[in-house]
Amino acid sequence: MGKQPVPNHQELKAVVAAILDQAQRQGASAAEAGVSAEDGLSVTVRLGEVETVEHNRDKGLGVTVYFGQRKGSASTSDYSARAIEETVRAACDIAKYTAADEYAGLADAALMAKTIPDLDLYHAWDVSAERAIELAQECEAAALTVDKRLTNSEGATVSSHSGYRVYGNSHGFVGAYPSSRHSVSCAVIAEDGHGMQRDYWYTAARDSQDLENARKVGGRAGERTVRRLGGRRLSTRQAPVMFAPEMAAGLFSQFIRAIRGESLYRKSSFLLDSLGQAVFPAFMRIHEQPHLKKALGSAPFDSEGVATRARDIVSAGVVQGYVLDSYAARKLGMQTTANAGGVHNLTVEPGGDDFAALLRRMDTGLLVTEMMGMGVNMVTGDYSRGAAGFWVERGEIRYPVEEITIAGNLREMFRRIVAVANDVDLRSNVRTGSLLIENMTIGGT
Repeated sequence: MGKQPVPNHQELKAVVAAILDQAQRQGASAAEAGVSAEDGLSVTVRLGEVETVEHNRDKGLGVTVYFGQRKGSASTSDYSARAIEETVRAACDIAKYTAADEYAGLADAALMAKTIPDLDLYHAWDVSAERAIELAQECEAAALTVDKRLTNSEGATVSSHSGYRVYGNSHGFVGAYPSSRHSVSCAVIAEDGHGMQRDYWYTAARDSQDLENARKVGGRAGERTVRRLGGRRLSTRQAPVMFAPEMAAGLFSQFIRAIRGESLYRKSSFLLDSLGQAVFPAFMRIHEQPHLKKALGSAPFDSEGVATRARDIVSAGVVQGYVLDSYAARKLGMQTTANAGGVHNLTVEPGGDDFAALLRRMDTGLLVTEMMGMGVNMVTGDYSRGAAGFWVERGEIRYPVEEITIAGNLREMFRRIVAVANDVDLRSNVRTGSLLIENMTIGGT
């Protein structure tokens, strides 16, 4: 691991200890606190000129206190003793006026992380603003030189952020770990006699050494934009639909939304009582891998201090577990799954096909590379979104398409997954390859 960011974890642990001590002094029966500090640099260049240079140093603390089953929360960005005392008092005052909730409280003491594994999540990038500007300029220039029809730019951005997070509670648990995230991105605009198109590309990693080369990012952004020129409308039809990895990730995020504790206890999900049910085809496995070294979704414990662990959420197409924090788990008569704050490296197990092989398998249909709007009804599973991409015939991309909608029902869509390719996108917390669905409604002219 690289040098540790400032303020260091010992200082932040002292702040957490002061918060918990103050909560006890003010009569709380239990308390929890999270403290974070982050340093960051972000620069954006547009058409070769510097548009923004942002340095940020953020810090914050949040406290939740319990008086029996009554709960109150407050936050501040001031670490002084007086501010801590006032913030805890504000949380206590709120708790005294709230109704008791039998499900409120800290996560069970027995579930706290006993050891904090080093997941290699912190890598300092000693990049100056001047060097970041140079990289952004290189990235954008590489994009704009791909084709003379690339006439404008939305800019290239280089960013680097690192920080520490400490969480503690009155069970005696205190956990801390540093993390970093660096990225390079670019979006450009192409124009021809038929109109204008935009597209983008980006790279993101914990370690700057793992980032794609800035020129390569720009080149990819330029190529992606040019290939969208001359987009056509489709007539309304039924056809197979293939989602590029970054689009497929959104579908699996909808699945996680549907099996989250809050959706289940509010009865606002189309996957109520789906535990033990076959929701996907038998070849599908979806699992969490919270302890992957350097991965963007890794964490040793969740935001309640509960130890994270690898687990199958779907195995052989069957739902094995929900996504629960301790509050939702109590409401459902279950145990937390260490998902307070979300899932960790949700991994959709890929098959043997690469991107080109999956196109051939689809033969004729729609490849979706962009989606617009949020037409998803979580209660019924009905799904309808604006889309753009490419029409495919005989396994080959024929022409770009735009101004269409794709529609279906998520329950049916999940059941009709034909294959997941091995072109897995590792740039986010949902790790999946391209996804082929047997049939959907495409709305056009």
